[in-house]
Amino acid sequence: MLLMSVVRLFGLRRRKDNAEMKSPMSMALTRRMFLASAPLALAGCVGDGSLSSSPDLSSAFLGLYPELTEGEFTIPALDVSEIEPRFLRQVVDCNGTQKPGSIVVDTPRRHLYFVLAGKKAVRYGCGVGKAGFEFKGAGVIGRTAVWPHWAPTPNMIAVQPQRYGPVKAGLPGGIDNPLGARALYIHRDGQETNYRVHGTDDPSSIGEAVSSGCIRLFNHDVIDLHRRVARGAPIMVLQGRGEVA
Repeated sequence: MLLMSVVRLFGLRRRKDNAEMKSPMSMALTRRMFLASAPLALAGCVGDGSLSSSPDLSSAFLGLYPELTEGEFTIPALDVSEIEPRFLRQVVDCNGTQKPGSIVVDTPRRHLYFVLAGKKAVRYGCGVGKAGFEFKGAGVIGRTAVWPHWAPTPNMIAVQPQRYGPVKAGLPGGIDNPLGARALYIHRDGQETNYRVHGTDDPSSIGEAVSSGCIRLFNHDVIDLHRRVARGAPIMVLQGRGEVA
C-alpha cells in the first residue's frame, strides 16, 4: 500500500527524453528500481543516470567538463570516464512540489537538484558534510560569490587547530581555494549560516562525506548552478532517507 501511495503521489512514469543534453539517457523507472531508489523518489526528482547500452558510458557527457579559463584561473578538464555517471550533470524528471528555481539536496544519494519548469531538474553529483557537521532543513541562498575568499570557521579551528590554525586569516579566491570557483551562501531566519554550496579543489571528493558541513560540487557544476540561481532561492537539505521535500 505504501509503494502504491508514493507512486500515485509523485506520478512516476517512463520517460526517455533528456531536454537539456539530448543524450541517450534511459529514464525508465521500473517497480524494482523504484524500491531501490525510494529516497530519491521521495525527494520528488527521479532518474538513475544510466545510459543506453554503449561501450563508452561516458560518451553522453563529453563536452560538459572541458578546460575552462576565467581571467588568471584555469579549471582543468575532468576525465568523465573516471567518474560514476550518476555524479555527472544531467536533466532528470522532477514531479515533487518544489517550485522552479529551488534547490534540493538529497544527502544520502549525494545529489543536488536545481528545479526547472516542466517537471524537470538539473541533477549534480555532490560531496556532503561528515556525520555531525551536516546542515539540515530549509534555508535560502542569501548571497553568492565568484572565486570566493575562504576562511575556516571557529569550530573548524577548535577541532583541528594544527590544520586550520595556520590559515585562520583565510585564503584568497583561486584554483587552490577550498571553496572553488563559486559559493552560494545559505541563510536561515535572516542570518548567514556557516554553510555553503560551493566548488572544490578536490574533484575526487564528489560523492563522499568529507566536508565540514558544506555541499560541494565540481567547479564546472557550481559555475553552471551559479548562473541559474537567483538570490533568495529556497534550498532544502534532506539528511534522512525518508524525508520529503
